Amino acid sequence: MSTMPDFTLSPEDLAAFHRNGFAGPFTLYEPDEIKKTWGRTRLELLDRSAAVYSDDAAVSAATNISNYDRHLDHAFLAEHITRPEIAHRVASVLGPDVLCWRTEFFPKHPGDEGTDWHQADTFANASGTPQIQWPGGSDFGGTITVWCAFTEASAEMGCLQFIPGTHRTMFYDETKRMHYAPDRNTSVQKDGVRRGFFGYDYRELQIDPDWKPDESQAVSMEMRAGQFIMFWSTLMHASHPHQGLTRDMRMGFAARYVPTSVEIYPGTDEIEEYGGRVSLDRYGAVLVSGADKYGHNRIATRTTRDHPFVTQSPAGA
Repeated sequence: MSTMPDFTLSPEDLAAFHRNGFAGPFTLYEPDEIKKTWGRTRLELLDRSAAVYSDDAAVSAATNISNYDRHLDHAFLAEHITRPEIAHRVASVLGPDVLCWRTEFFPKHPGDEGTDWHQADTFANASGTPQIQWPGGSDFGGTITVWCAFTEASAEMGCLQFIPGTHRTMFYDETKRMHYAPDRNTSVQKDGVRRGFFGYDYRELQIDPDWKPDESQAVSMEMRAGQFIMFWSTLMHASHPHQGLTRDMRMGFAARYVPTSVEIYPGTDEIEEYGGRVSLDRYGAVLVSGADKYGHNRIATRTTRDHPFVTQSPAGA
């Protein structure tokens, strides 16, 4: 009788995760496999007929938030976020009951700037409105982000950077709200590196305006195509610029996970950030592990391959 593989973090790996704020990289797909799959998926995503967000008010000068949560309408991405290689490891940290509450694409084209050093706790950084709220009125929580390289992610192509151990202290105040000004905030030289934050300057949120991250402690998280890394969103992280030494883009796909006890988009019916706005009418979080005993979030349930999820209202709504 065969048994399902268990990808739970070992005690040693779990201790290192709590100490450093990240774990990995781990191999999920072989490079040739993800190259073919992503090449096909990239074309299929051009069909937005089942996408949960409309393009109408979402496009901005810096990004397109209507491309959030394409796992809700695309079969490969729907399977990806629930893969046991990911779900087991995330549940090692968050406990058995886990929701995926958002996915995002992070492309970096040849010549693109690096991403500012930042931390995300409630994800109110761009909108001014908390997007996740941990129970008990906690001011500190964050999410576990699983960032998968759908292409090669070398330092020259703009891989992630982390400052280990910074996840326990917030150096930014997300309630201050940044000012969206892509004309002013793009490719700004910051300590000799071209960095920005999708039309914002993340330094506006610094608790101490004179503070600077200690980049001497930074590590570059280079990954082969098909590998992923998991980290607390409160970990200080950034990315290198794409130096343009190759014509290939770097593509990362980030899935974000929280315990079912966390409230998602509390008190709001839209996402407004990066100069765009989308309605949450068709949104739902995906249960990837355990059970939802709380019922305060809209849950998306699996249906068919062509239409992977359908959203159900929260209990009592």
